[in-house]
Amino acid sequence: MDELARDIDILSLKPVGATERPRVVSRAEAEAAVETLLAYLGDDPAREGLLDTPARVTRAYAELFAGYGQDPANILGVTFEEVGGYDEMVLVGDIPFISHCEHHMAPFFGRAAIAYYPEKGVIGLSKLARLVEIYARRLQTQEMMTAQILRALDEYLTTRGAAVLIEAEHMCMSMRGVRKPGATTTTMLFSGRFRDDPAAQARFFTLARDK
Repeated sequence: MDELARDIDILSLKPVGATERPRVVSRAEAEAAVETLLAYLGDDPAREGLLDTPARVTRAYAELFAGYGQDPANILGVTFEEVGGYDEMVLVGDIPFISHCEHHMAPFFGRAAIAYYPEKGVIGLSKLARLVEIYARRLQTQEMMTAQILRALDEYLTTRGAAVLIEAEHMCMSMRGVRKPGATTTTMLFSGRFRDDPAAQARFFTLARDK
């Protein structure tokens, strides 16, 4: 499948773990909706600079929201058991992401840190960054995204505990509404040893923030 065909096809995919869509929307319908929005904003969709905008927006959305067509089980399903007896914390921090608020479809962006205590092997480090991307490339709230990442770690990766920390700036707060650019939101969730051991939480925060 070529890149353009993939972009078009992904618009009809069912979100992993989400309810069924009422109906599948075609690419033509999506482009018509963008054209209607342009007219609502007060511009002329027929003018030269906007003629290809509906198609461009539709293709861009297929990329920005590609997480709907990806399954975290495929990312976390392969582990490496030859770790020389290592059973301490594994932490990947400073994972950059860009997502979109489900309330205003405005971007929010920041960094995530993920840690876990391995029990039956370890996961490839890049897989944790890809896990963040899966959930970031959907319409989100930061709280829900944090919970989804932790739930995927607990469901698909055998660990003695996992931790997720996300810090982000929300354009729906910076560009509109109260208009407070630079304000950041922090969310965190823990399971297993991280949830039950305050010392493990403190160590996680220290390492994540030092990065």
